Amino acid sequence: MSTADDAELTELENPRIVDLFAGPGGFDVAAHWLGVPSIGVEFDANACATRNAAGLQTRFEDVTKVHPEEYLDCNVLVGGPPCQTFTVAGRGAGRRALDDVLQLVGMLAAGKIDEALAAAAKFSDPRTGLVLQPLIWALIRHRIGKPYEAIVLEQVPAVEPVWHAMAAVLRGIGYGASAEVLKSEQFGVPQTRRRAVLIARRGFPSSAVRFPEPTHEAFDRRREAGGEDFLSIFRKLQPCVSMREALQFDLQYRMPFTVVSNYGSGGDPRNRGRRTSDQPSFTITGKASRNKIVFDNGVETRFTQLVSSCLQSFPHDYQWEGGDISQQIGNAVPPRMAAHVLNAVLGRPSWAVDDVFFREVQKSWFSRKPTGMVPVGVEA
Repeated sequence: MSTADDAELTELENPRIVDLFAGPGGFDVAAHWLGVPSIGVEFDANACATRNAAGLQTRFEDVTKVHPEEYLDCNVLVGGPPCQTFTVAGRGAGRRALDDVLQLVGMLAAGKIDEALAAAAKFSDPRTGLVLQPLIWALIRHRIGKPYEAIVLEQVPAVEPVWHAMAAVLRGIGYGASAEVLKSEQFGVPQTRRRAVLIARRGFPSSAVRFPEPTHEAFDRRREAGGEDFLSIFRKLQPCVSMREALQFDLQYRMPFTVVSNYGSGGDPRNRGRRTSDQPSFTITGKASRNKIVFDNGVETRFTQLVSSCLQSFPHDYQWEGGDISQQIGNAVPPRMAAHVLNAVLGRPSWAVDDVFFREVQKSWFSRKPTGMVPVGVEA
C-alpha cells in the first residue's frame, strides 16, 4: 500500500465490472471500449432490450433482489442509481429527503444495513432509497472478505453530499475515495451536462485517487462573447466539441443552425435558451425531442433519437430498442465521459483515451460490439 502524498494509482489487473442500475449501457459501452468485461444489472425492460441489441451482458433484475455474492468474480463496482427524484426537473422527493438519506449512510457505516433499508422503504418515492444500494454492496463485499478493488458512482449534482458521505465511509474500510461534480463537455462530450461522481480504489490514499484531467474547455457564454480563459490556455485545453462537429455524418447538420430549448431560463418560461451549432448542446434529457432546431435557411425540425444519441457520445449506429427511447437516451451516462472516469480509476495513463482513441471507437458500434455473450434474463 502506498502512503505518500504524491502517490499514484497502479493499473488494476484483470478488471471486471458489475454495473448496478446499468440503463441502456453508458458505462458498459465505455468499459467495452477500454477492453474491460462488464455485466449490467437493470430492471427496465426497455433499457434491457437496447442492451440486448448492443450485445451487452445483462442481468434483467431488480438490484435489490440481487446479492453481491452472486458476482464475486467482479472486482469493480459501478453504480448510477435512478436520478428522477433528485433532479431539478423532477418533483424533488429525493432533495427533500437528502438529510434523511445522509442519516441512513451513517447507519450503514455502523453496520445497520437492515435498519437502513427499513427506513428507506418509508420514503414517499421508493426510488430515493436506491441511492444506498451501491454502498450496501460495497459493505457486504468488505464484510465477507471479498472487497471491490475500485468503485465508481454517478448521479445528478444534488447527490454530491451523499457521495461525500459515502466516500468517508469507504475511507474507513480501506479505500482512497474522492467525489466531485464533473462537466461532460470538458471530456469531449458535445453537450453541457453536470454529474456528481464518486471514485474509490482500495489500498491507496485518497490523494492518489484523482479524477481525470479535463481535455476540453468548460462552456462559458461570457468567454464565447470575447473573454479569455487563461487557465484553459495554460493547460492547452481544446475547445468544446460542437453539435455540428458531432453530427458531421449527417449532411443537413453541416449547415449552421440554432437550437431553441424547450425550457425557459432565468426563471422565465418564455425566455427559451439558445445554442448555435458551433456550441455544445444543452443537456440531453428525455424531453430533448422538444428542442427546436432552426437552420439558417429557415427550415425547422426537432431533435431525433439519432441526434440525441450522438450528442450523448454514443456511436451513430448504436441500436436503440424497446419503448421510451428518448428517455433511455436522456437517462444514459455519456460513454465518452465514462471512459475517462473508468480509465482514471483503473490507474491507466490518460493518453490511452485521447482523441485518436475516441475517433476510432466512436466510428461504429456494430462492427466492434461484444460477441459471444449470453444476456441473463433477457429474451432475444
